[in-house]
Amino acid sequence: MAKHVDYYVSLNSPWTYLASKRFEAMAQKHKASVTIWPVDFGSVFSVSGGLPLPKRSPQRQAYRMMELKRWRDHLGIKLTLEPKFFPADEVPAARCVIALREQGRMADAIKLAHAVLNALWTEEKNTGDPATLKAIIAGCGLDAEAVMKAGAAPETATKREEYTKHAIDQGVFGAPFFIIDGERFWGQDRIDFVERKLAS
Repeated sequence: MAKHVDYYVSLNSPWTYLASKRFEAMAQKHKASVTIWPVDFGSVFSVSGGLPLPKRSPQRQAYRMMELKRWRDHLGIKLTLEPKFFPADEVPAARCVIALREQGRMADAIKLAHAVLNALWTEEKNTGDPATLKAIIAGCGLDAEAVMKAGAAPETATKREEYTKHAIDQGVFGAPFFIIDGERFWGQDRIDFVERKLAS
């Protein structure tokens, strides 16, 4: 029987970007259904013990850069190690993804989330800029005006808060994070275990 995946993402995370296309392909391969949760990881970190990047020790920041380069080269995925607009304001994009999700357009929501990550980490675009975000949405074949309007609605902001609380309640503490049948998987380097679970 096909499985369901709860997929928790940050639209600023290079690790979510590195996992994005691989996860999308394996979910399709195993006919898994997916629910995407774009959450506020600043709020998640405040209760999980994590630290935002600028507050991490120099040793951890340096190691992060080494790991990004290693994984980029290992996977053969294009990735700018220090993109011009990182960290971008991810709130407008996250709210657009949420708006699509709330309309029952899960595939479109995932497509847009992954397009935003690609724009930030490979094209060095300012994904927090409204005009740039609008172009990314249109590039996904979506009605940019309608999606932006839905994303700006007050109820969408409330949904993001609800998603974040739900993530914390589910034990989420980093991105990307996958939950399948109650089993938790954190990080793009655990995605092989995600596939094993989907295949089981």
